[in-house]
Amino acid sequence: MTHCELLIDGFFIGGPCDQATGKQVVRAPFDGHIVGTAAEGGFTELRGCVDAAHEAFQTWRRSPRRERQRLLRNIASLVRERREELVDLLTHEVGKPIVWSRGEVDRLTLTFDLAADEVSWYGLEAMPVDFDPRGDGVRCTVERFPLGVVFCIVPYNWPFNLAAHKIAPALATGNTVVLKPSPLAPLSTLTLARLIHEAGCPPGVINAWNGPTQAVEKVLPDPRIKMLSFTGSVPVGWSLKEKFADRRIVLELGGDASVIVAADADLEWATKRIIAGGYGYAGQVCIAVQHVLVERAVYDGMRQRLTEATLTCPTGDPTDEATVCGPLINEAAAEKVQAMVEEAVTAGATVLAGGKRSGALYQPTLVENVPSSTCLAHEEVFGPVLTLQPFDHFADTVARVNASPYGIQAGVFTRDPDQAEFAFRELQVGGVVINDYPTLRFDNMPYGGVKRSGFGREGVRYAMDEMTEPKTLLVRTSAQMPPPK
Repeated sequence: MTHCELLIDGFFIGGPCDQATGKQVVRAPFDGHIVGTAAEGGFTELRGCVDAAHEAFQTWRRSPRRERQRLLRNIASLVRERREELVDLLTHEVGKPIVWSRGEVDRLTLTFDLAADEVSWYGLEAMPVDFDPRGDGVRCTVERFPLGVVFCIVPYNWPFNLAAHKIAPALATGNTVVLKPSPLAPLSTLTLARLIHEAGCPPGVINAWNGPTQAVEKVLPDPRIKMLSFTGSVPVGWSLKEKFADRRIVLELGGDASVIVAADADLEWATKRIIAGGYGYAGQVCIAVQHVLVERAVYDGMRQRLTEATLTCPTGDPTDEATVCGPLINEAAAEKVQAMVEEAVTAGATVLAGGKRSGALYQPTLVENVPSSTCLAHEEVFGPVLTLQPFDHFADTVARVNASPYGIQAGVFTRDPDQAEFAFRELQVGGVVINDYPTLRFDNMPYGGVKRSGFGREGVRYAMDEMTEPKTLLVRTSAQMPPPK
């Protein structure tokens, strides 16, 4: 059984025998067995994290690039060494199917390596100014400087790699970190913090705390916290943006990703990817497929394919290599999904496959003709549910996707380059994926949403931009004199 402690200024607080520190029991979503325990701190410990991060920033911001790069490489190397241990913890703690868990841990390694690569060149730019006569003899450089303490709030669904997408850019740019895991997945994120410490991270550069929301609300007004990087629910994210308008904030929030299937698409490939993107990891992904819009000429065939694939989608034990759809994070999450489907059915929708729940397991579910007035039509389900509807005109269905209050990514299956270009130009989302599911993300690309889905961008280099401030240096190198004869 795993036990995780708080990390404050290089010290681990709240060991298993420490009676003064509370302990949180973490159970597996699939069968309820105890995965481990996590120390819980209060406001005093969280303020200690901010104190330590602020003090460490005074040194870390001046650290040479080779030191930051070495740390990032060491972290990636240590993740590779402990891959199977991390995969096992992730699979049990959040119920992520083991194939997906391996993918997340491998991406965790890649994210730190990408940040190490960026350190070699990032943040220093020279630019000419002598296109203007006033710029003769003037050297102009722009350098990006770290902000300071970055407060990082991580969700349960990707407790390793979404933490890394905050930590790695922060370390690379000379910022320091206070890390708060989700209360639904503290073990994975706190384990990552310990691993970073063991890789040689200086005391105070990364601090990790687990505890109640009230303590977070009390500490966030501290002016030493220069940036808030939040991944989580829409209401909480936008509330933070409103309360802390004077801070640098990046919000990665919810989505209800759509897929458009044109008549000329490869239907077999589209079906395979839609099933993976909608039901994989029980749909607990911000860019999981939720809405499938199919051109009427191929609608009946696609409907049959998706129904059959839904009925046969491997579901259950996340430790089984074949499992695609494991449990939701807890029974309450599964009940919420069930309620959204039942509301849609009451309003006139038809369940073509699935629709049954057992504890935290909700069957992969395909629902046809969902009325636009229902929650399932316009709110994020965050579960293994696909809605299916036909369309007649491509431009109209693009407009239909744009009517969503969300917009992270969308997928379009078509062989027509004009349709692909139209979708890219017109879809109101952060990213468009042609001939694959919108659940596709690479760790170096800019990632984020528009509308209610978020503010700012992640993706290693793009997060580094968010975590730094550009400063311009102008140096007049010589007087305005004619050259010697």
